Amino acid sequence: MGVLTSSYDTLRVRFDDDICFVQMHRPDSGNAINTVLIEELGHALGACVGHAKVVVLEGLPEAFCSGADFKEIQTRVDGDGQGGQDGQDPGPLYDLWHQLACGPFVTVAHVRGRANAGGIGFVAACDIVLSETKAVYSLSELLFGLMPACVLPFLIRRVGFAKANYMTLMTQPVAAAQAMEWGLVDACDDNSDNLVRKHLLRLRRLGKDGIARYKRYAGTLDDALAAAKPKALAANLEVFTDPGNLQTIARYVRTGKFPWEAD
Repeated sequence: MGVLTSSYDTLRVRFDDDICFVQMHRPDSGNAINTVLIEELGHALGACVGHAKVVVLEGLPEAFCSGADFKEIQTRVDGDGQGGQDGQDPGPLYDLWHQLACGPFVTVAHVRGRANAGGIGFVAACDIVLSETKAVYSLSELLFGLMPACVLPFLIRRVGFAKANYMTLMTQPVAAAQAMEWGLVDACDDNSDNLVRKHLLRLRRLGKDGIARYKRYAGTLDDALAAAKPKALAANLEVFTDPGNLQTIARYVRTGKFPWEAD
């Protein structure tokens, strides 16, 4: 067993033979997605291509991933007043999710706590989703004038348009049992660690070459993710370069007030 922790600021990575455990680890931000997290996850998954047949993506007990790092966005807004005319490139995050969905390994999302907004992108991109019973799933973007543009191709692929549309419009948390009924979650249990252990016992029997061949073939059966990418990136940039949206986000970080609340 190898342990890799010193190489990353936002991750805890360890190998157990040919199974890689990747834990997102930003406890002070609810595991929010920032530029460093995207870069480091991309690096970790790149290392898994040659060394892992199963990748287990985990969060923290109270937060799997809370979505975009609004504090990072606020810093850009406060720096130039607009958050940058071109906005942050959403391509690397979309590519990261595509690697989880189509890479030459089985990807397992182990979800505890809250999975929100971009966190749903990580969940929906994985081959298998194992959830703690207390976990909740939500898309909060429209509350801030945003939309889950890059998440939706992955979520629709998993649960269909109607359920993805409902989650987007309602913005409310969905319990793990409901998420399992919809197909977002494959299995849930009070003891999700034991759930992961039992699934890995079975997955260990699969050969790496067989997994890679299967994932490569499966990717040819549905090209929706690649086809949706240009539209998803354009829609993401549209909402994340809107000055009104950016000011709303910055105000929320500074005051904790939602857009509909008066100053």
